[in-house]
Amino acid sequence: MTRAQRAQSQTTVSSATPTRVARATSAKPGCVAFVGSGPGDPGLLTVRAADLIREAEIVITEGPEHPALVRALLGLPEGAEGGPELVDGGFGEDGQPLTHAARAKVVVKQAKRGARVVRLLTGDPFVYASGPEEAAACAKAGLDFEIVPGVSSAAAVPAYAGIPLTTKDHREVTVVTAGDKVDWSRYAETKTLVLLSAVNSISDIAKALVAAGRDPETPVAMTRTGTTTDQHTVTSTLEHIAADARAARMAPPAVTVIGDVVAMRDALSWFETKPLFGWRILVPRTKEQAGSLSARLRGFGGVPEEVPTISVEPPRNPLQMDKAVRGLVEGRYEWIAFTSVNAVKAVREKFEDYGLDARAFSGLKIAAVGDKTAAAIADWGLRPDLVPSGEQSAAGLLEDWPEYDELLDPINRVFLPRADIATENLVAGLIDLGWECDDVTAYRTVRAAPPPAPVRDAIKSGKFDAVVFTSSSTVRNLVGIAGKPHPSTVIAVIGPATAKTAEDHGLRVDVLASKPDVDELVDALADFGAARRAELLEAGLPVTKPSERKPATRKSKATSSR
Repeated sequence: MTRAQRAQSQTTVSSATPTRVARATSAKPGCVAFVGSGPGDPGLLTVRAADLIREAEIVITEGPEHPALVRALLGLPEGAEGGPELVDGGFGEDGQPLTHAARAKVVVKQAKRGARVVRLLTGDPFVYASGPEEAAACAKAGLDFEIVPGVSSAAAVPAYAGIPLTTKDHREVTVVTAGDKVDWSRYAETKTLVLLSAVNSISDIAKALVAAGRDPETPVAMTRTGTTTDQHTVTSTLEHIAADARAARMAPPAVTVIGDVVAMRDALSWFETKPLFGWRILVPRTKEQAGSLSARLRGFGGVPEEVPTISVEPPRNPLQMDKAVRGLVEGRYEWIAFTSVNAVKAVREKFEDYGLDARAFSGLKIAAVGDKTAAAIADWGLRPDLVPSGEQSAAGLLEDWPEYDELLDPINRVFLPRADIATENLVAGLIDLGWECDDVTAYRTVRAAPPPAPVRDAIKSGKFDAVVFTSSSTVRNLVGIAGKPHPSTVIAVIGPATAKTAEDHGLRVDVLASKPDVDELVDALADFGAARRAELLEAGLPVTKPSERKPATRKSKATSSR
């Protein structure tokens, strides 16, 4: 059977992965799951909690961060349709916090609709939360419910600060909520004390513990907004913690640890010492392309902020793509060469329009310009026959591309679906190798709309610590829609061509990836951040972020990593 016959006989079911899986039907209608979201880091959400949120038809939120958490779990960008109905269970229409009784009424009302309901609570549902009252209301109404604990801040926050609560030599730990009527003399000899809600009363607590016989030199650590990239820890002693906390402007929420275990932070601090910890990093890419880059930045402690500079749109005249896809099905081509993830997406969408799937590629050789494009092809259930062995670029692809051989190659034509602004080097190179090319505009890249005014102001005034440029077009478009980054902002670029474009626009390049790869770019920026941190510490200076310093001039510090 020929490739054309196979394509004509296939079903109209596409192999594309759906963006939203069907919700499970195993949960009993009207059941409420009280789910704790943990201490702050969304990565600490439990597996059971994540499963229930994905299956939910209604999610009753509590904190302002919860809608974004739900969207992230479902893979939905902001503003996209789909996902469960979101109901605010923390605040009323007047903007005031709801009482425990009022929150319980919201939960019962939604559950009586016969839907699968997740009640998302900050921290743990049964620890300093309204979960007990809400669950009792469900029980009274005859509704089934379950409790999904959240990771405890009493253990998680010290762990993120690099402070173990117990060791082989310190096996006693006590957690105390700092209230008005605590008899602190009872804890004078406790090896390790974990205090919750103690920021405003730490002076009185420290004095009471010292008066009860606790050594004034006992180590103390106070960590605010723990497990998030806003985390900040002050280490001191009982004698000085009140003054040091005031100087650092510590504010709730915070967890305080008192005991010799605090001394281990010097060796075990791992979160706040990440090379890009707390850096606000501008990612000027399309929303579809920013995911893996942003995830890698987060792994190094960065806070990526994605600002689209390019919008990917269909070609103005779709007839050329239609003709090329028909030619592919009819066996017109020997090769198809994908030069970007967007090209793969464009062809895949066109296949879906025609009711085709990956079987139409039977007998066709596939080339990918690099690993990321190859991965997009693999997601389609295909394996590329050619990926550059060296540089992942059009030039690298040409280095490995075979010459046309009329004895070995039954067809001499290549289908090249690309962007409207793609260069002609690849086409010219393939022609030199004896191939004929159908160079087809599969998608257009146009400049995106300017970002909101606060973002533009942040770019120009130096509120971003770094910006990562992944192509020359991202440089041109960012400067075009938002202006040039402030001189204090670290500029990281993916390759020499992007570096030249940045310099042509008056930008000083600080970081240059060792090869044109997104992962290498992020790693190079992390190396820069680590070296900068080491220099500050060696000089006896506090570790600051680039946005916290506004030098008038900057020396050239272009670096290459790996």
